[in-house]
Amino acid sequence: MGEQPIFSTRAHIFQIDPTTKKNWLATSKQAVTVSYFFDSTRNVYRIISLEGSKAVINSTITPNMTFTKTSQKFGQWADSRANTVYGLGFSSESHLSKFAEKFAEFKEAARLAKEKSQEKMELTSTPSQESTSGALQSPLTAESVNGTEDERATACTPQPSEARAEPSHNALPFSHSSSSIGKHLEAELAALKGNNAKLTAALLESTANVKQWKQQLAAYQEEAERLHKRVTELECVSGQNTAVKSEKTELNRTIEELEAALKAKEDELECLKAEVQSANQFQSQRDSLTQKLQEVERRNEALELQLGELEQRVDANRREREVFRQSLRSLLQLLDGKIFELTELRDALAKLLECS
Repeated sequence: MGEQPIFSTRAHIFQIDPTTKKNWLATSKQAVTVSYFFDSTRNVYRIISLEGSKAVINSTITPNMTFTKTSQKFGQWADSRANTVYGLGFSSESHLSKFAEKFAEFKEAARLAKEKSQEKMELTSTPSQESTSGALQSPLTAESVNGTEDERATACTPQPSEARAEPSHNALPFSHSSSSIGKHLEAELAALKGNNAKLTAALLESTANVKQWKQQLAAYQEEAERLHKRVTELECVSGQNTAVKSEKTELNRTIEELEAALKAKEDELECLKAEVQSANQFQSQRDSLTQKLQEVERRNEALELQLGELEQRVDANRREREVFRQSLRSLLQLLDGKIFELTELRDALAKLLECS
């Protein structure tokens, strides 16, 4: 069926700064939809978020991932494939908890799927190696790997006392369905039984190895999760220390900026003292500007008078329009009365015509 969404929520998306690895960078302008997807063809879970046509998050869930709640409404996880750390800011704590529960659920599902795929690969690779060594003795068929129906029946049920032993010491007892089977078939059957016994032993050994590997893998995963949590804690502590250092650096930079601004103000004060001496030159300019301002004010007064006249005209037009509307209403009423009288006159004439 392809990839289908199985859970969706909305959150603000952040990514760790690739240069400092400590500060968060907003990758979405607003809260966007974040969804869990399941690819049934590859048996893979992914977290995907789109803002328009841009993929903001495209993270494949692996058993080694851990979703960490850093506050009541914020959580994060590291994606080693994308070489980044994603952060999500939710509108409420319940949304964060629901997303974390789904993350743990799909992480466990991804772990089980990975173990199943590893078991299938190991089970298919081990018999193939054993069958290659046994191919020198006899050709392999479906019966040589799984055993014939008679072999499986005899392996599960006790054989009669009259069943005779086969030439090979590893062969299972076999009851002849007919006395007409030749010795060359017996020899071939013995070889097939020997191959089947070898494959069964190899399968049991590989199963034991798989269990041992599972235990080792679980121990490695627990150790990796513990180390990942420790790294996250150290990153939080380092982030706090870095924030203090950055604040101190910012304060020093602010002091330097203030000192530079003070020096600039002193230079500006000197310039102003020099400009005061030439202030008389600007007096004439101020007078001309004052005259222009007075002219503009007179023009504004003239425009205000014109505006008042226009408003009076608009009011007069509005009153005339109201009078005209009232005249039309009275004419309509008069016309309605006349029409009613004509209707009555028509009805009376019609009655007279009917009587005549």
